[in-house]
Amino acid sequence: MAEMGKDTGKTISLLGSTGSIGCNVLEVVRQYPGRFRVAGLAAGRNLALLKEQIEEFSPELVSVADPADAEELRRTLPGYGERIVSGPAGIERVATLAGVEQVVSAVVGAAGLLPTLAAIRAGKHIALANKETLVMAGELIMAEATRCRVTLHPVDSEHSAIAQGLDAGRRQDVSRLVLTASGGPFFMQPLKDLAGVSPDEALAHPNWSMGRKISIDSATLMNKGLEVIEAHHLFGIPVDRIEVLIHPQSIVHSLVEYCDGAMIAHLGIPDMKIPIAYALSFPERLELKLPRLDLTRTPNLEFLAPDHLRFPALQLACRACRQGGTLPAALNGANEVAVEAFLAGALKFPAIAETVAETLRRATRREADSLENILAADAEARALAKSIVESGPVS
Repeated sequence: MAEMGKDTGKTISLLGSTGSIGCNVLEVVRQYPGRFRVAGLAAGRNLALLKEQIEEFSPELVSVADPADAEELRRTLPGYGERIVSGPAGIERVATLAGVEQVVSAVVGAAGLLPTLAAIRAGKHIALANKETLVMAGELIMAEATRCRVTLHPVDSEHSAIAQGLDAGRRQDVSRLVLTASGGPFFMQPLKDLAGVSPDEALAHPNWSMGRKISIDSATLMNKGLEVIEAHHLFGIPVDRIEVLIHPQSIVHSLVEYCDGAMIAHLGIPDMKIPIAYALSFPERLELKLPRLDLTRTPNLEFLAPDHLRFPALQLACRACRQGGTLPAALNGANEVAVEAFLAGALKFPAIAETVAETLRRATRREADSLENILAADAEARALAKSIVESGPVS
C-alpha cells in the first residue's frame, strides 16, 4: 500500500456506516478531516443517522439496503438524486467507486462477503472489520487479495494486535497466536442459569460497546471462534497453533509467542478507534484524542482457559476450521440464524450453539474453491438452522 503523506488525504468508502464500527470510523475521520475523505457510504436502514452522515461528509455515492429507503432519502436530499443507490448492487457500487483507495468493510455478517470481494477485485485496499468474509471464504479472499495486489488491514482489536506483534520477528519463528476474549457477561454465571438469560442481559457487554449481533457472539464466545478462523487465513497460521484465553479486563488485546518463548503482547484501553485508526493510517500512527492506559491504575490482569461446557461455540468453530471446505461458511450461516432467533425470543441462549452444532451435523461439506459452493453452503445452512429452530428444542 502506498504511504499516505501528511499533506494528502486518503479517499475511503465505508460499508456499514451506521453501525458501531462505522460510527467509530467516522469519529476518527472527524479528528483528522484533512487526512481522510469519505467518498462512499453504505448503510442498512438507519436513515436518520445516515442522513446526518451524508450532510456532514458529502459523499459522492450512498447506498442503502431497501429501494424504498433510497426513494425516501432522495426526497429528503434532492441534490443527490441517482447518487443514492440500493440493494446488493448498490453496496457493490460503493465498494468499487472510482478514486477510492481503501474500503472499510464493516457490514455485519455474511452480507459483507460480496462487496468486500468486489472491492478487492477492483484493486481497493481493505480495512477489514467484517470477519465473516474470511470465515466464509478465507482461501478465496486471500488468493484474490494476492492476485490483485491488495492489502488487508485487520480492524478487529485482536487481529490488529497480532499483526503488530508479528512485526517483532520472523513469521517462521512464530510458535503460536493467543487471542484474548473478555468472556462476555456470562463467563462466571452458573451453567444452570444460562437457559434463563434474556437478550437484554446477553447484550450487556462488560467492556466494549458493540452492535447487537456481535454482542451475542461475544456472550456465546462464537465471536472468538470466528476470530480463530479469521486469524488462520489472515496470518497463515494453522488453527491448532491459535489459542484463546479469557481476559476479563480487555487490556491485553492479543499475544504472539515466538519459538524462544518470548511473548509479544499488545496493551491498550478497550476502544475500537485505536485499531481503526491504525488500519486507516498504516504505517503511520495517529495521535488520537483518547485516554491513555495508566498501568498504575490498571487492575490485575487475569487470564483463564475457556470453559468449553459454557462456551461450546468456540470448539464448534475450531472443528469447522479443521474440517475445512464450506463448513466454516455453514457454521456462520447457522449462527446468524440462531442469534436472530434468540434476539426474537424464539430460542433460549444455550440453544444458539446447539442449533449450530445440529446444522453442522446435517450440512453438506463442499470444497470452498468457488463462490458458488460457498454461497450454496451458506444458503443450505440457513435453511437447516431455520428448520431446527422451528422444530423446537434440539436437546
